[in-house]
Amino acid sequence: MWNSLITLIFVVCSLLLPSEQQYTSDWTSLDARPLPKWYDESKIGIFIHWGLYSVPAISSEWMWWNWQGDNPSEIVVDYMKANYPPDWTYANFGPQFHPNEWADLFAVSGAKYVVLTSKHHEGYAMWPSKYSFNWNAMHVGPKRDLLGDLASAIRNRTNLAFGLYYSLFEWFNPLYLRDKSNNFTTQVYAETKALPELKEIVETYKPDIVWSDGEWEPLDTYWNATQFLAWLYNNSPVKDTVVVNDRWGSGTLCKHGGFYTCLDRYNPGHLIEHKWENCFTIDKRSWAYRPIANIGDYMTIEEVVKEIVTTISTGGNALVNVGPNMHGKIPPIYQERLQQMGSWLKVNGEGLYGSMPWLYQNDTINSDVCRYVYAFLLVWPKNTTDITLGAPLTSSNTVVTILGSNGDLLQWRVADGNRGIVIDVSNVKLHLLEMDYTL
Repeated sequence: MWNSLITLIFVVCSLLLPSEQQYTSDWTSLDARPLPKWYDESKIGIFIHWGLYSVPAISSEWMWWNWQGDNPSEIVVDYMKANYPPDWTYANFGPQFHPNEWADLFAVSGAKYVVLTSKHHEGYAMWPSKYSFNWNAMHVGPKRDLLGDLASAIRNRTNLAFGLYYSLFEWFNPLYLRDKSNNFTTQVYAETKALPELKEIVETYKPDIVWSDGEWEPLDTYWNATQFLAWLYNNSPVKDTVVVNDRWGSGTLCKHGGFYTCLDRYNPGHLIEHKWENCFTIDKRSWAYRPIANIGDYMTIEEVVKEIVTTISTGGNALVNVGPNMHGKIPPIYQERLQQMGSWLKVNGEGLYGSMPWLYQNDTINSDVCRYVYAFLLVWPKNTTDITLGAPLTSSNTVVTILGSNGDLLQWRVADGNRGIVIDVSNVKLHLLEMDYTL
C-alpha cells in the first residue's frame, strides 16, 4: 500500500454555498463572495500544459521566448538551427490531439476537475478566437477547436469539472508591448484583446474555473480585473459555480481571488485559512513535455501522494500537472502516475474528498503523520507494532480502523500523559490490504 489511512473519531464536510447577492467591482466586495462548495470538496485536479511548444518540446512552455525573446538561450537557438529550416517560424508548429483518451485517463485518476492551458504566454489560442485572428488552433496547425473538443470529451465521458488557464499577457503582442512602453498608462491590449477574449471563452465554453496567469507586470487596474470579475460573478453563464485564482495583476498574489496560488508549487506546510491551491508538475523540471527527461526527473507515486496529502491536510487543493506530447498523447510515465493515483484514491479518497482540515495537521509525536479526521501514515512503522499519535483526545467511543482492510477494529490505548493514542497494528497483514506497497 502506498500509505495507510487510519480512521479516527469523526468526519467533517464543507457546506459553503454561493451567494445570490450582486458584487461590485472592488476587491472588498469580490473577496467576500463565498467559494462555491464543489471546488473545496473536489480537492484534486489535473493541470494540462499543452500547445505549440509541445512540438519542438525543448525548453518547456517558454520555448518561443527562450528562442526569440530578449535574452535567447544558446541551447534553444542551436537546437532550432540544427533541426529546422532557416525560415521556420513558431507558427509552423501544430499539435495533434486525442481528447477522448485524455478524458478517460483523467476519469480513472481520481481527480475531480481539469484545467487546460487555453492560451499561454505566446498568445496562441487553443480555440477559434475572433480576437486572435490567424493565431489560433482553427487557423494555424491542427485546424480544429482543441479547447471545445476537450470540453466536450470531459463533459460527455466524465463527471469532472472543466476549467481553463488563460495568460493575460503575451510576449510578442505589439498592442501589449506598446502599452508596456507607455508604462501601462494606456490599456489598448487589455481592452481590445485580453478582456474580450476572456469573456469569449467564458460565454462559449462555460468553464467552472478561470485560472488566470501572466498578470505580474502591470497592476490589476490595467487589466480591469475587478470589472471582469464583477461581470463573472453577477452576469456570466457560470456566475453561481465559477471559481477563480489570485493572478489578476501585480500585487494580487495571495491577497485577492477565490483561491490563492501564491507561487507555483506552493505548499506552505501549515494551515492557511483562505482556500489555496498547490499546482505542481509530475516532471519536476518542466510543465510541458520534454523528450529528454530522465526517469529521475519524474515524481514517484509516493512523492505524488505525499504532496497531495500534505496539501489537503493544510487546507489546499492539489492541481497535478501533465504535459502531453506533439502527437496529442499523454506519455506512459504520466499515464502510469495518474492510474496509480486513481488506485490509491479509490481506497483512500474517503479521507480526502469533502473533508476539512482537523485542528492538527502534523502530529506532535509522529512527524510522518499528516491528518484530517483521518490520519495518513506517510511511513509505515518499522521495528515496532505500535503507531503513536500525540494529538488526539480519545474517549470510550473511539474506534480505529484502516481503509483498505476488512474493517476489523484495531486495539488502542491512551498514550502516556493522558493525551494521544497508541494503536496496536500487530495483527495488520500488509499483504492483505488493497494497496500494494507502503511509502
